[in-house]
Amino acid sequence: MGFLNDPFMVRALIAAALVGVTAPAIGTYLVQRRQAIMGDGLGHVAMTGVALGLVTNTSPVWMATLVAVVGAVAMEMIRSRGRTSGDVALSLLFYGGLAGGVMIVNLGGSSTSKLLGPMFGSITAVAPEDVTAMALLAAFVLAVALGLRRQLFAVCQDEEFAKVTGLPVRLLNLLIAVTAAVTVTVAMRIVGLLLVSAMMVIPVAAAQRITRGFAATLGLAIGISLTVSLVGTTATYYLNAPSGAAIVLLAIAVFMALTAVSAPLARRRATASRAAEEVCTRDDVTV
Repeated sequence: MGFLNDPFMVRALIAAALVGVTAPAIGTYLVQRRQAIMGDGLGHVAMTGVALGLVTNTSPVWMATLVAVVGAVAMEMIRSRGRTSGDVALSLLFYGGLAGGVMIVNLGGSSTSKLLGPMFGSITAVAPEDVTAMALLAAFVLAVALGLRRQLFAVCQDEEFAKVTGLPVRLLNLLIAVTAAVTVTVAMRIVGLLLVSAMMVIPVAAAQRITRGFAATLGLAIGISLTVSLVGTTATYYLNAPSGAAIVLLAIAVFMALTAVSAPLARRRATASRAAEEVCTRDDVTV
């Protein structure tokens, strides 16, 4: 455990834990409503915020949060009003955000190499003030994702039914988008803006292979994400590799392993279900 003697590694592990909990917490809703790609779009637009932070010598985390939230609100407004499809709005965020970030850094006289850390994650890039900012942002994400889980699930499952029950659907949709934007910036230092969407999606998809029900999927997804985040961050200490790449590759490995396990598990469940039906049928005939 000698790596814990390095202060930057302790900060990196704290940041990895925050990422591991928050990413699937909001990612579960994005997968449910088939907007898994949203994290990519917000990650790209947050690049503009990082560039503004570098050029103005302000906190890249807070600046990226501000820009990503503005982008999320704009995207959700466009989607809800039906003026263009959600895919087009995401494309605008993809290319405009990334291009804007590169352009701002160049016009500010900085090198685009400074964007590599935020793009792919780096355990040495987590400063003490970043940990504080990430903890505050993570608290907001968890308060929304867990505190409003019933309302958010209802909206993601069936918007029309949610409207009938009196839920503020537009406000909840906006809250999901804003929370996703905040999650992107929480994961920026460890996973990277270009890979953050993977941590919102892959642990959830892996959990869905062997779980039934929303609560079970959410709990297992958080467990998977937290584990691969901590293990991947520790591995990069020894491998001198980008932390985001290590974490995502571990998440993919878990997904593949659970996919292999899920096939025989599904067959056993089907067999048990058929056996139960046969027992019920024989009981009915006997009666």
